[in-house]
Amino acid sequence: MPFEYQFPDPRKADPDGLLAAGGDLSIESLVTAYSQGIFPWFDQHSPILWWSPDPRLVLFPEKFILSSSLKQRIRSGVYTVATDNDFEGVIRACASAQRKEQHDTWITEDIIKAYIGLHNAGIAHSFETYHQGELVGGLYGVSLGSAFFGESMFFRMRDASKVSLCCLVDWAIKHEFIFIDAQQSTSHLKSLGAEEIAREYFLKLLKESLKFPTIKGKWVRK
Repeated sequence: MPFEYQFPDPRKADPDGLLAAGGDLSIESLVTAYSQGIFPWFDQHSPILWWSPDPRLVLFPEKFILSSSLKQRIRSGVYTVATDNDFEGVIRACASAQRKEQHDTWITEDIIKAYIGLHNAGIAHSFETYHQGELVGGLYGVSLGSAFFGESMFFRMRDASKVSLCCLVDWAIKHEFIFIDAQQSTSHLKSLGAEEIAREYFLKLLKESLKFPTIKGKWVRK
């Protein structure tokens, strides 16, 4: 039986967003966490840490900024896109991606196994960008109700991760998702239309999102 971890009220998080330590990464614990606006983020040298930052960075799908250059790259046909075709490939590529001012990845083997479990349960999904059949970009995250919680993205060719994000936005609009959670603020995501909102407002939007059914199973683009 998985350890039934009880999360504190996310409003009680420290100023930096840290809420709790401990528990496990079972499907039950992760679903409970996301449904309360909480996510895990830690490295191999620390216990499992749970976060609920304030403010929260979100992307409202209709506010995504599609630049003319990105639109042209998509139309060129240099890339093809897919969903849930290679979830493990995406999460492992995200884990190995080099990032500025980050020496150790937070996407540990335990995280990888946990999110593959979520994917197999039809709750975690990947958006992938291919060039001549090779995976060159992508992102993955968790979906509950009409919300998508983005976890990480990577690219090996120019704009490849942005193409995957554009694919996610297109999916979110078609399925009337309320928001895409980007968790913590980055200038890159802000340049694409993401914005900071107060945690209280985020929790309100999350509550509304969870009133809608979760689209489980493999996502197929049409």
